[in-house]
Amino acid sequence: QVQLVESGGGLVQAGGALSLSCVISGSIGSPNVMAWYRQAPGKQRESVAVSSSGGTTNYADSVRGRFTISRDNAKNTAYLQMNSLKPEDTGVYYCHVVVTNPVLKTYWGKGTLVTVSS
Repeated sequence: QVQLVESGGGLVQAGGALSLSCVISGSIGSPNVMAWYRQAPGKQRESVAVSSSGGTTNYADSVRGRFTISRDNAKNTAYLQMNSLKPEDTGVYYCHVVVTNPVLKTYWGKGTLVTVSS
């Protein structure tokens, strides 16, 4: 059974930094996409950062230059380094993985809460 477990969330003051991790357990093969989403209170879940197996990364405009996504394929782990945090970065951060071999499957973690105080 595949599980994604996020960690690293917490309370931080504006301007501070946090580092999130997402560990994938179970037989998943090599993920094509590892991504981070977030959901702020009262808002829809949105994509924050995406890392493809080919090395491409993409970021939401609101976090570009402040957040960095990385992955360790050997450890089946994704990371999100968040710097210069703002109150509007507050939300539950979810890890999302997509695999296509042998069939398309997607997986979600349960999320980790990030709270940025002003």
